[in-house]
Amino acid sequence: MSGDLKPPVSERDHARGPATAPVTLVEYGDYECPHCARAHPIVERVRARLGDGLRFVFRNFPLGEIHPHAVRAAEAAEAAGALGKFWPMHDTIYEHAQSGPHALDDAALLRYAGVVGVDAESVREALESATYEERVRADFMSGVRSGVNGTPTFFINGGRHDGPWDEESLLSALSAGRRAGMRNEE
Repeated sequence: MSGDLKPPVSERDHARGPATAPVTLVEYGDYECPHCARAHPIVERVRARLGDGLRFVFRNFPLGEIHPHAVRAAEAAEAAGALGKFWPMHDTIYEHAQSGPHALDDAALLRYAGVVGVDAESVREALESATYEERVRADFMSGVRSGVNGTPTFFINGGRHDGPWDEESLLSALSAGRRAGMRNEE
C-alpha cells in the first residue's frame, strides 16, 4: 500500500458498518465507470463476509470528461442521501449503470429515486439547482489530494491499496490491514 487518504474518514462520509470496525475500506468511485460497476458486487460480498469487522466508505470521483452522466449520478445519490437513502440509491445506480445508453440519464436517475422511496421531485430540483455539486467536488478533490487518478481506487485503513481487487485479493489485503491496525494499537 502507498499513499495516504486525505482527509481521513469522518462523520461527513457515507459509511456502512461500525466506526469501531478494525478495518475501513474507502472506495473512490464513478457511477458510470464499468470497472466500478464490476467492483460493486465484489465489495458487497466482502462486506457480507466481514460483517461488523468492516466499515465501508464511498467517496465520489466522477470522471466527467469520459463519463458524461457520472457527475449527475453522484449528485442524485447525494440528493437521496440527504433524504436518508444514500445507500439504496448508490446500490440501485450501480445495479443499472451498465444496462444501456440511457441508464444514467436524468429520467433514469429520477426513476431510481422513486424505486428507493425518495421523492423524485426533490431529486430533480436538487439536480437542476446543482445543490450537491460542491459535495461531489469536495469528494473529488479529496481523491486528487490522495493521489487518485482512476476508478475504482481503494484505501485500507487510510493507506492506498494498489493491488488487485477481486474478492479473495481484497479480503487478503483487508486482513493484512486489520493485522497492521492491531499492531498500531499496541
